[in-house]
Amino acid sequence: MRTLSMSFILAALVSGCGIQPPDKTPEDAGVTPQAPTDAGTTDAGLPPEEPLPSGPPVPTGPPNVPEFQPAFPQQTRAPAIQTKTAFQVTTIASGFKNPWAIAFLPDKRMLVTEKPGSLYIVTPQGAKSPAVTGLPAVDARNQGGLLDVEVGPDYAQSGLIYWTYYELREGGNGLAVARAKLVDGEKPRVENVQVIFRMMPTLESTLHAGGRLVFTPDGKLFVTLGERSILEGRKQARDVKSHFGKVVRINPDGSVPQDNPYLSNPEAKPEIWSVGHRNILSAALDSQKRLWIVEMGPQGGDELNRPEAGKDYGWPTIGYGEEYSGAPIHQSTQGPGMEQPVYYWDPVIAPSGMTIYTGDLFPEWRNNVFIGGLASKALVRLMLRNDLVVGEERLVTDLNARIREVVQGPEGALYLLTDDTNGKLLKLTPR
Repeated sequence: MRTLSMSFILAALVSGCGIQPPDKTPEDAGVTPQAPTDAGTTDAGLPPEEPLPSGPPVPTGPPNVPEFQPAFPQQTRAPAIQTKTAFQVTTIASGFKNPWAIAFLPDKRMLVTEKPGSLYIVTPQGAKSPAVTGLPAVDARNQGGLLDVEVGPDYAQSGLIYWTYYELREGGNGLAVARAKLVDGEKPRVENVQVIFRMMPTLESTLHAGGRLVFTPDGKLFVTLGERSILEGRKQARDVKSHFGKVVRINPDGSVPQDNPYLSNPEAKPEIWSVGHRNILSAALDSQKRLWIVEMGPQGGDELNRPEAGKDYGWPTIGYGEEYSGAPIHQSTQGPGMEQPVYYWDPVIAPSGMTIYTGDLFPEWRNNVFIGGLASKALVRLMLRNDLVVGEERLVTDLNARIREVVQGPEGALYLLTDDTNGKLLKLTPR
């Protein structure tokens, strides 16, 4: 298998941390670079003998920060690719108020969250239950509300589901993770609600709290967090004394795994897995069970990263974007001890939702990364080889819809949510 090498000169820097305006819409709006390793099963279905895609990138317009050049050849604007399999998009259900997340129950029904605070059970045919009762109140201003939902790995025995939400607190708000038993029936409810994690410190901000949940095969739970956008939060993104701008890793009961990377640092939050992130609304495991994320950049600089234990991904010291005013944020795109993104977008896609395809309905998509695009109004497909992006595609652009969520269903179809006051649950299958 071909391995692509890259070399860099690192630049030491001190970055500004100016206050940024709201994200890409009113609601949302790298250790040093090193040669990639053989990715094995993350190769996105490309046989070793098949040539890499070539040609121009997906048409997106000029970059916001043209003076920032990629650190290695395949870090941005990969060649455009095109799906060969004809597919269709079917509306399963509609009428959701800004839906945010999907999780499948063992019987193939779906849990669907709405940002204002409601949770529904939806059948494969699109029938919606009454709203699930018993959930705590949410702070639904701006980017806040009821966000991700996941079914516990022991659901068959415990009935536990997990969700994230903006929690109102004295002095402001913060992201919280809760779990409870789902009691099914004509009037579904949750009972014995437990808050198992709270983002700290408390801060008054309606922006950038992250909120995706990912369970691992060994029963651990990753939670992705944002840096709250405003200066007071942004400057804490690389500070291990704060949860802001971090990926954290906990046990399902909220306790701290004993192999977390910062346990030996008495000043660090023990839940922290990685630092230096901006706002992570996309997260998924690959076929090697490694975590991948996509985080929102400012004006330019959305990033695909594979966060590893104890590593620093550089925000706000390094990056590939700028303030919405056009003012600079970073003096450089590289810095000592800080990781480079696997891939970045400028202009941005505004990522939300993510899955890495493992199904049989679309063999050509196997191990491809799919990301919901809010600003791009597309389902973004990435083809990888050796942990590098070698091709990119924009799907379902004819819908002209903000794609909030993408998950793979049990039969191998892709399920999407459109972010709208009349949001839709869509199913993508071969034609």
